[in-house]
Amino acid sequence: MTATATKALNYLAEAEERWDSQPQITTCARKLSQVNDEHVTDICDCVLDILSVLFNVSGRDLRQPGRSSTSVARVRQIGMYVTHVTLGLSMAEVGRGFGRDRTTVMHACHLIEDMRDDPEFDQIVRMTERITAIAFRHLGAAQ
Repeated sequence: MTATATKALNYLAEAEERWDSQPQITTCARKLSQVNDEHVTDICDCVLDILSVLFNVSGRDLRQPGRSSTSVARVRQIGMYVTHVTLGLSMAEVGRGFGRDRTTVMHACHLIEDMRDDPEFDQIVRMTERITAIAFRHLGAAQ
């Protein structure tokens, strides 16, 4: 495992332990315990807040329309993938919530799925999925 991957995994492990000490995440996730279609944007905003904390990327950069640096775009792609796969939102809903087109979400999901062949990257995505599932554990009970 490369030093960068090890550092990222250690950071994610620490973030997983302290995620509920982040007020914007816990407030957001609790607010969504009664979810319906009107809350798709709120769900995606919460996922973006989680990504911002986990990957130490500016929430403003993640929400910025248009092209971004590769590192910011990759974090956003992971977020779109996790929102679709873990939370079960459709690609069109994820696109609306992330300010992107459905085909952009489809591209991100295919790209992240292909990249998961790398065990280090897969571990990062699995940890992100797990943290997102924990943050939205009340979402499943509401549906």
